[in-house]
Amino acid sequence: MAERIKAGVLGATGAVGQRFIEALTDHPWFEITSLAASERSAGKTYENAANWRLDSQLPDEVKGKDVVPVDPSKVDADVVFSALPSSSAKTVEPEFAEAGFAVASNASSYRMEDDVPLVVPEVNPDHLGMIEQQQDNRNWDGYIITNPNCSTIIMIVSLKPLLQFGLNNVNVATMQAVSGAGFDGVSSMSIIDNILPYIKTEEEKMENETLKLLGEFNGSEILNPDIHVSSSCHRVPVLDGHTEAIWAGMDDNPTPEDVRQAFLDFDPGLEDLPSKPENSLVVWDEPDRPQPRLDKNIGNGMAVNVGRIREGIRYIALGHNTIRGAAGASVLNAELLHKKGKL
Repeated sequence: MAERIKAGVLGATGAVGQRFIEALTDHPWFEITSLAASERSAGKTYENAANWRLDSQLPDEVKGKDVVPVDPSKVDADVVFSALPSSSAKTVEPEFAEAGFAVASNASSYRMEDDVPLVVPEVNPDHLGMIEQQQDNRNWDGYIITNPNCSTIIMIVSLKPLLQFGLNNVNVATMQAVSGAGFDGVSSMSIIDNILPYIKTEEEKMENETLKLLGEFNGSEILNPDIHVSSSCHRVPVLDGHTEAIWAGMDDNPTPEDVRQAFLDFDPGLEDLPSKPENSLVVWDEPDRPQPRLDKNIGNGMAVNVGRIREGIRYIALGHNTIRGAAGASVLNAELLHKKGKL
């Protein structure tokens, strides 16, 4: 087997950090060589520093690995996956990029920067062309590439096949799992027997990130499409899996069967990426599917499920928010970077 690429995880002890470790363990292209976290965790073994909360077992290869500070001089890696909070990522990620690291970030800090690629491989792989511009602008040897917000990712994969029909308007109402807020993000007293009708900054992220993702990169800037996006975001008492009700307006007025076939035919041509599911979109014809409990883990949690396609066009989309919507998305981005010769 060819030598694997050295990979580090920043914010390795948190919810998304643990998903990164799960995704990178036994990965054919990447090898976990550094786990970095806060001063509270640095110096401990990962087993002692992290409260492992996933339903998979804590991988043996990281149990005894020492956690290092979030410092470029302490991290031994070629690519780092950032699960840092946005407040920390704002200052830390540029330090790693300046030091020559490729930074695959799940944080929101740099998603909307003019020279930072915001990428979902099935949707806009050509936006990786911004990397050289970013390095020139900022005089960095490395670079930052980001993936969008978890709810945006699930929606955007389903919107990509609809561009062929002249997509012009998107309305979405989300039902988002509590894991999207992190282990301590929503108290049980707040969410049990309840729905929270507001998630701070979530609606703005969905509306703005969607336009950047669907925009045309002309070699120097991204030109936003003439599409109106409106979102309403809600937290529901579901552990994992974001469900979204989407209304899509299109110039060509396709029928539900036209849309269903477009979903079935969707082929982004990424079969050689290890984390890409067999089908990026899984279509359900049953009237009560998809459901988070039953369907979130399809494609190892990397598939986006769609169903209830009705006149309008209205449909339901579902995806695993901390896999497809977070860590898995960053790993898929890094696989695309490697395929393009940028790692």
